[in-house]
Amino acid sequence: MLNIQSKLPGVSTTIFSVMSKLATEYNAINLSQGFPDYACDPKLIELVNKAMKDGFNQYAPMPGSNLLKENIAEKVEKLYQVKYNPDTEITVTAGGTQAIFTALATIINHGDEVIIFEPAYDSYAPTIKLLGGIVKTYELAPPDYGIDWEMVKKLFTANTRMIILNSPQNPTGSILSTDDMQALIKLINGTDILILSDEVYEHLIYDGQKHESVMLYPELRERSFIVASFGKLLHATGWKLGYCLAPEKLTAEFRKVHQFNVFSVNSAMQQAIATYIKEPDNYTGIGNFFQQKRDYFRTLLADSRFKLLPCNGSYFQCASYSKISDESDKNFSIRLLKEFGVATIPVSAFYQKGTDHKIIRFCFAKENSTLALAAEKLRNV
Repeated sequence: MLNIQSKLPGVSTTIFSVMSKLATEYNAINLSQGFPDYACDPKLIELVNKAMKDGFNQYAPMPGSNLLKENIAEKVEKLYQVKYNPDTEITVTAGGTQAIFTALATIINHGDEVIIFEPAYDSYAPTIKLLGGIVKTYELAPPDYGIDWEMVKKLFTANTRMIILNSPQNPTGSILSTDDMQALIKLINGTDILILSDEVYEHLIYDGQKHESVMLYPELRERSFIVASFGKLLHATGWKLGYCLAPEKLTAEFRKVHQFNVFSVNSAMQQAIATYIKEPDNYTGIGNFFQQKRDYFRTLLADSRFKLLPCNGSYFQCASYSKISDESDKNFSIRLLKEFGVATIPVSAFYQKGTDHKIIRFCFAKENSTLALAAEKLRNV
């Protein structure tokens, strides 16, 4: 037999795939994996079709379509009053996760330490470990999942190379504040620590609050990779298209890895998205769209036995079931799926140590009819 040593011996199939498979097997309503159950804008489909007919079917330029990069730069400037050079500071990627992997692969060497905030999107820690890095974890706690930056400082060593931020945060729906950003600036001033800012839910901010992107702060922007996603913005997660913003020197290194990872991404879709985002009306209403869904779902569950946690952003709603059961969140989630027909995600899956606060995560990026049917079942729990 071949002797193959796993580079990720502790990693198995993600909880998202496990719960989605069970949802199909038991014909349950799938509020686990974060994707819509409704179609994206038909205009976008038509634009892809047109791009294919117009001949955009071969390799795109390695950094991305020039038109798309220019329109991304224009979008960013309109939203944040910050300029990124489309030629040297913007790279189109095969989704947000590829951008995250590439940014980490660009910087992390054996023994480098990366600080992450858990519960965290599940690609961060395995990627760091795959690259020979060391994960330093700061555990957030419900209900507000706030950060004590003085405690974060205690994680710093001479080997600290990067901090990963995620706001709005998956899975908690929490967001970073101006105070958070100022504390972070103070913390890293005078260091060589870089920032990887996962901002794929940047437009999903609620109740009149503001997205505190790292690009708004020059002290952070100069040392940051910023990751964004068209899948989240355009209700088309299966297209796997995103981009990375970074200063010229960081982008030059990022592209060295990117070119040998995926080289370039879907030509026709890049052309279509470039045309589509030229019109801000095609995306500026997405925050209100999802806030209505959040409010609708929360109203439906108001008289249930679940305790809903704050949700300031993303399209995820966390809930405590501590008044219902003392089971582990994984066992409770599986029983909820099998007995009540609703698939969720146990939040312990987002902690490396499996920390269990009796919290589960629902995705509300669904048709209102789907949410209503799911809530009806959940009110019977």
